[in-house]
Amino acid sequence: MQAFLVSTGLVAVAEIGDKTQLLAILLAARFRRPLPIIGGILVATLANHALAALVGMVAAQWLQGPWVHWVLGVAFLAFAIWALVPDKIDEDEGAPAVRAGSIFLTTAIAFFLVEMGDKTQVATIALGARFQNVFEVAAGTTLGMMIANIPAVLIGEAAATTLPLKYIRWAAAAGFAAVGTWILAMG
Repeated sequence: MQAFLVSTGLVAVAEIGDKTQLLAILLAARFRRPLPIIGGILVATLANHALAALVGMVAAQWLQGPWVHWVLGVAFLAFAIWALVPDKIDEDEGAPAVRAGSIFLTTAIAFFLVEMGDKTQVATIALGARFQNVFEVAAGTTLGMMIANIPAVLIGEAAATTLPLKYIRWAAAAGFAAVGTWILAMG
């Protein structure tokens, strides 16, 4: 249960102001159909984060030794610094064009690809390595993503302009730093 709760909290806070949340706002503004967008986000996040948690768990089993605690601890401290850097979508990226596919499919593909290498995906890998529980980590990080992105889809751009993103980034950084410090103290 600890893996689920830590994963949910860290990702929910870290996702606010992230490029995938900005993508959710763009998709909501473009398509004005929240349910297929939310469904696409859910499916993409489940797939992406389950793979990431699995990679983390397998890597931790393969790479064993006392130095792994140091690597994970330092990684979470690095995430704390990374969380302080605001994300933005470049002006030329925009929302993806919809051809014959549905809004759901467009959202799922866009979210899956944009999440690759994102701080929440990298954090999911580290959480998978730390907790060795793919199901709880993937479920927790997915819930965290949904907690942050459903309001973004429903409220749209108004939420992005009224939320104190600077303070939310500081809270995310504090959460990552706390986990990193905890891992280093336990190792």
